[in-house]
Amino acid sequence: MEKYKVGVIGATGMVGQRFVTLMEKHPWFTLAVVAASARSAGKTYEEAVGPRWAMEVPMPEAVKKLVVLDAVADAEQVAAQVDFVFSAVDMKKEEILALEERYAKLECPVISNNSAHRWTDDVPMVVPEINPEHIQVIPSQRKRLGTQRGFIAVKSNCSIQSYVPALHPLRKFGLEKVLVCTYQAISGAGKTFETWPEMVDNLIPYIGGEEEKSEKEPLKVWGTVENGVIKAATSPVITAQCLRVPVSNGHTAAVFVTFRKKPSIEEIKELWASFRGRAQELDLPSAPKQFLHYFEEADRPQSKLDRNLEGGMAISVGRLRPDTQYDYKFVSLSHNTLRGAAGGGVLLAELLCAEGYITRR
Repeated sequence: MEKYKVGVIGATGMVGQRFVTLMEKHPWFTLAVVAASARSAGKTYEEAVGPRWAMEVPMPEAVKKLVVLDAVADAEQVAAQVDFVFSAVDMKKEEILALEERYAKLECPVISNNSAHRWTDDVPMVVPEINPEHIQVIPSQRKRLGTQRGFIAVKSNCSIQSYVPALHPLRKFGLEKVLVCTYQAISGAGKTFETWPEMVDNLIPYIGGEEEKSEKEPLKVWGTVENGVIKAATSPVITAQCLRVPVSNGHTAAVFVTFRKKPSIEEIKELWASFRGRAQELDLPSAPKQFLHYFEEADRPQSKLDRNLEGGMAISVGRLRPDTQYDYKFVSLSHNTLRGAAGGGVLLAELLCAEGYITRR
């Protein structure tokens, strides 16, 4: 199989680094271009990243000597060399909106980890196991942009990946009210304990913008494609509180839920065990074989033990029990820079390739 040529823009940051590591042995994709800010342009990738390499695995040898391009000034050069790009740029929202649309208009599909385009109504925000049908909005987006190949697709916020997957199979019972408290790892802020020593033995009860994203983004994911745009769902009502905790990787969620038609605990566990999404049907390379894993142990899931389940792409769930104010409560966990960020972006790219939305030049 001839591999797709891939670029990473914003390649020197933490999520960009994760994209780089995921390309090393990918069966479908090969990393052809890395791009970042003007400060890094002209340096080798190894020089540009320097001591800021934050991954637990070594920098891939094949990328060390790649010369970093300027993601903005060299956009035409980047787009001409690849079949699509992953976007992990760290810029102002208005700049990201313009840059990603520029790449799309250069006929280069953009798979974005950024939040800027998540509420553009013809840009699909996709978790491949949950709402793969939203990619059907892409032809309408292309018409608006005036493109043949180019488009933008985004992945959702890392926080909602920890609890929305567990709620999704239960929608058949009518999700009415959801309360969620997320306990989010420091890598979600692009940090390590070495670069953020203030987080050792600490907890911060505020993450800017995170609670709004956690309450609203699930409704777009659960929305429908109508007349060339995505209409957000109107239920359930979600309230969220998001805390930063001293964990390196892994976002945990404590979830409380009320249904219109209350299922039994056995029904819920069976739905979690049997759930398969489009990613599993297509047997995509990055897809977990079992999307949702339920732990019967009272002290699971734990971030340190369970975040890397199935290459960090599975969701771990536990502690399902009745609640005094809601019908049930449970705890769930996802790896925030794999399933929640770069890995989720790679899986989305695989879906778009498998469904024919990304083709080789």
